[in-house]
Amino acid sequence: MTGPLSGVTVVAMEQAVAAPMCTRVLADFGARVIKIENPNGGDFARDYDDVVNGPGGLAAHFVWCNRGKESVTLNTKAPEGMELLHRLLDRADAFVSNLAPGATARLGLAPADLAVRHPNVIPVEIDGYGPGGPISHKRAYDLLVQAESGSCAVTGYPGMPAKPGPAMADFTTGLYAATSILALLIGRNNSNTETAPSVALSLFDVMTDVMGYQLTYTQHSGIDQEPLGVGSPAVAPYGAFPTRDGQTVVLGTTNDREWQRVAREIIDRPDLADDPRFATNPGRCAHRGILDEAIGNWCAQHDLAEIQKIADDAGIGNSRYNVPSEVVAHPQLTARDRWRTVDTPRGEIRALRPPPVISGFEQPMGAVPGLGQHTDAVLSELGLTADDLERLRAEGVIGPAYS
Repeated sequence: MTGPLSGVTVVAMEQAVAAPMCTRVLADFGARVIKIENPNGGDFARDYDDVVNGPGGLAAHFVWCNRGKESVTLNTKAPEGMELLHRLLDRADAFVSNLAPGATARLGLAPADLAVRHPNVIPVEIDGYGPGGPISHKRAYDLLVQAESGSCAVTGYPGMPAKPGPAMADFTTGLYAATSILALLIGRNNSNTETAPSVALSLFDVMTDVMGYQLTYTQHSGIDQEPLGVGSPAVAPYGAFPTRDGQTVVLGTTNDREWQRVAREIIDRPDLADDPRFATNPGRCAHRGILDEAIGNWCAQHDLAEIQKIADDAGIGNSRYNVPSEVVAHPQLTARDRWRTVDTPRGEIRALRPPPVISGFEQPMGAVPGLGQHTDAVLSELGLTADDLERLRAEGVIGPAYS
């Protein structure tokens, strides 16, 4: 099956995670993604670390977010470099950027500019806080936005807030951006306008949406919920408990019936099952310490495998607490054939398949590009000759020849 986005071309001026994740998702579905990079170093995420096929290897963030793309180095401050970018946009369906606030406007690439010169291109601008607000001018990285949106305040422990480990603001914004492009691509044949709609996304708006439960709860209760580590303020009992064999099990209940099964069939505490304080979830949340202690004492007397079998037999959700190295070797990923091989400039690596499993189609998972690797090939499509490319290199309009 040909990729569902085969024939769609996306030009991107992107860096870090949010926009690169958007375009990686599109590339996984068969879109052609042309990544425009500064000849002087390119996407700064290339240098976050050097652990992939290292030492002196590739950066883990970059490898994660940039497979399946073509890297073209262009000095967009040079008039001829900008003109080449416009020629690429002439052939594009979407333009994705997450530059500093105001950067696309200074380059003449704001949505209003593209509407005039490239009316069929969908402009997608990702920024930190969105225009028109008192902090719109501020730089915004994942941690900063997670702190500003309250995400850090509901993660960690009371008095010990923490940033959620994954780059939630960047990742979810990238997914929202990709979804928006897909929606507009589907709807463009039904549009009555001559200019493609533009998309503006801010990390802050996305994270306040992700915080929807917490913000709704606080609006209506007046309470700022405390973080509970590996637990949830919304339901109880629900948390992590050490086992007799030195591991950790996570057990969770989501309704009154499950609580009754935990109390009666797992930890053998009918007294707790009959206690009116624990009859409903609000009561259990209010007295979670008592329940956590009872479950914790029981888990400490049993091995992980025994606990999980008993919980499974009782129909109670449970999992093993894993660290990343254990997830890499997780038998579920191996049994379901979730790993694939991806090429990089420093050799092959393993990468997980994209989450959607689509009948008749497997995402291509193309190579991770070297800086400027596709400059000559892509610009040759515009009619540039070898002499043209040599001259542009000498003038600093494009980066060095890739080797």
